[in-house]
Amino acid sequence: MPMARKIEVCCCWMIFVSFISLNVQNLSQGTPVVPCYFIFGDSLVDSGNNNNLKTDAKVNYWPYGIDFPEGPTGRFCNGRTTADIITERLGFTHYIPAFASANGSEILEGVNYASGSAGILDETGSHQGICVSLKKQLEHHNITVSRIADMLGSYDLAHEHLNKCLYTVNIGSNDYINNYFLPQFYNSSKQYTTDQYAKHLIKQYHYHLQNLYQHGARKVALTGLGPVGCTPNATSYYGTNGSLCVDKMNYAVQLFNYRLISLVDKLNNNVRDAKFIAVNTKITTVPGLAIGFNMSLLRCCEVNGFGLCIPSKSPCRHRNLRIFFDSFHPTEVVNTIQASRAFQALVPSDTYPMDIRHLALL
Repeated sequence: MPMARKIEVCCCWMIFVSFISLNVQNLSQGTPVVPCYFIFGDSLVDSGNNNNLKTDAKVNYWPYGIDFPEGPTGRFCNGRTTADIITERLGFTHYIPAFASANGSEILEGVNYASGSAGILDETGSHQGICVSLKKQLEHHNITVSRIADMLGSYDLAHEHLNKCLYTVNIGSNDYINNYFLPQFYNSSKQYTTDQYAKHLIKQYHYHLQNLYQHGARKVALTGLGPVGCTPNATSYYGTNGSLCVDKMNYAVQLFNYRLISLVDKLNNNVRDAKFIAVNTKITTVPGLAIGFNMSLLRCCEVNGFGLCIPSKSPCRHRNLRIFFDSFHPTEVVNTIQASRAFQALVPSDTYPMDIRHLALL
C-alpha cells in the first residue's frame, strides 16, 4: 500500500474513533458528577493563564482556537484541550475558568491553573519568560481555597466541599522539552543521568501532591507524559537517526512514567482517605505514529522560532487528519481520543488503577 494511502486509512480510523468518543454520554443528566473540577498543568491544558504574562509561550491569537466556540482564548490547540473534554464528560455546562480570569462564586465549580511552558521544577520554561510553575499553581490554589472558605463560612466547610471534587494534574513534559534537553539554557542534563532526573522529578512531584492533599484534594488523576520525542519539534531539531521518533527523549520520559505508577501506589498506601490514579496518554495509542512517515510534516500550521503557530497564518484545512496542530501540541481530534480513554478506559493500560469515570464516582 502506498505511504499516502496508509496515512489516509489511519486518519480515517482516527476520525471514526473520535466520532464514537464524541458521542459517549455524560454520566450525569443535568447535574455534574462532581461539584467541582480543578486543573493543574502546562500548555496541554492551559486555558488562558499565560495571556497577560511576559512570555513567548502564549497563544491568544488566531489560528489557535479556530475550532473552539469562543475563538482564541489562550488554549494551545485548534479546539478543545483534554481538560475541556473531561469537563464535558463530567457533565458541566461550561468550561472551567482560568485562574487569571476566575472570579466570584464560579470558583466553587473549579479553577484551571495550568500555564504554558511550566514544569514540576520551578526553573523549567524560564528561558521563554514568565510561567506559573506547579509550585506557584498550588499557591494560587491556596488562594482559591481561602476564597471558598470565606464563601462557605469556614475552612472545614471548604474542605468538605473540596473533598468531593476532581483534580487532574498534567505536567512534566516541559521538564524534558524545556529543561533537560536544552543544555544551552539548563544544567540538569549535566547534573543528572536520565534515571536520576526521573527520580528527582518524582520526588519533587510527590512533595507538591502532598501539598495538594493537605488542601482538600481526595480524587486526583495524574497524567503520564506522552512521547515527546515524536513531536515535530523534536524530530526536526534533534533528528531521528532512522527511527520514527527521537528515541533518547522517549526513553527518558518513559523512566518518569514508570516511577509515576510507583508514586500512585505510594500515595494511595499513605493516604487511605484519598485516591490517586495515573493516566496513560501516549500519543502512540492513536494509530498513525507507527506508520513510518515524517512527524515533522504533520504539524498543521507554519511555526515561529518557538514552534508555535505564526499569528494570522492560515492552518491546514483538514485538521481532523493531523496529529499535531503546531510543533508541540496535539489537535482537538487527538485530545478527544486521549481524554475519552482517560475518562473511560478502553484497555487496562489506559489508566491505573481505575479510570477518571470511576474516580469521579467514589
